[in-house]
Amino acid sequence: MSRDYETIRLETDARGIARLVLNRPAKHNALNATMIRELTDAATKLSADQHVRAVVLSSHGKSFCAGADLGWMQEQFKSDRAARIVEASRFATMLRLLDELPKLVIGVIEGPAFGGGVGLACVCDIVLATPNATFALTETRLGLVPATIAPFLVRHIGLANTRRFALNANSFDANEAKSMGLVSEIHAPHEIAAAAKRQLESALACAPGAIADAKHLFDHVASGTATRADTVNALADRWENEEVKQGIEAFFLQRRPPWA
Repeated sequence: MSRDYETIRLETDARGIARLVLNRPAKHNALNATMIRELTDAATKLSADQHVRAVVLSSHGKSFCAGADLGWMQEQFKSDRAARIVEASRFATMLRLLDELPKLVIGVIEGPAFGGGVGLACVCDIVLATPNATFALTETRLGLVPATIAPFLVRHIGLANTRRFALNANSFDANEAKSMGLVSEIHAPHEIAAAAKRQLESALACAPGAIADAKHLFDHVASGTATRADTVNALADRWENEEVKQGIEAFFLQRRPPWA
């Protein structure tokens, strides 16, 4: 299954693997109003599609994502405060929808990921990068701040690392990104597809409902509002789910569960 978009590509295969590709190579996949709108639409559809089991977020061209498009930024400069708030809200909503996808999301980072591109990496569950991947939070060089991506940055790489790179706009490589947890694995360009395939095969062996519930629970715990009763009830809820019955029966009968 594929959908028609202007700035992205979205295709889903028979196994339920969706491939979401940033597709503005001439503009280094920079984020503009159209891409933000299309990523929002794609995330909404992927979340609701029960056939989709996992999502691979990648890019076409030499860059993963160069951050905000210069033309889009010029439009913001000419707009009034109300219009700027609307656009910032749209960007924040897009990131939240990708972050809350009830599926495993694997990011594949090849080439530069700047500004909002780092934000996109932060909403992935697993990030695979090539050695030529570079990262930078460049907003302060323009007099801006990485505001809409800040919640995901601080959660993903911590306050100290966010300050370390956002306050001087210095770039960092894939090894540095891996050391702070932004990147999960580093692979040569000719090996990264196989690495993604291994991660996807592992995801397909897991119960889709359990993945969705686990992501929701982890976000609740990370927010600091989860109580012991919340975690106990989350486990009790899963015990009452049909997936558990199917999974345990398959384990004892030494056969694959129906979702595998």
